[in-house]
Amino acid sequence: MSDYSGDDIYCDVIIPRRVEIDVFAETANVLAFHHTRPFWPTHIVVTPKHHITSLLELEGLLAAELFELVKQVARMVSDREGSAQVLTNLGADQESKHLHIHVASGEKFR
Repeated sequence: MSDYSGDDIYCDVIIPRRVEIDVFAETANVLAFHHTRPFWPTHIVVTPKHHITSLLELEGLLAAELFELVKQVARMVSDREGSAQVLTNLGADQESKHLHIHVASGEKFR
């Protein structure tokens, strides 16, 4: 995926499974997968399966479904690793303009 030049890797590549991904958990509307280029030893990405630009656009039942899966993933990571962090980015800090939440543990690689 290092040659990807689009602006929404989630809608264009990840969600339609145009590359092999290691799925961690999944619901009808939300996908959690091991990051394809992790920043931490444990690095799971949780994202809606349809386009939501950022956390600021998230509403209703999708918000509940997304955060329920984030909570489950964070609990599993925390139980296994002893700790976890949950984060998302906005604006210029958001490289891909598709809402995605990182659940990570361990010392950052880069």
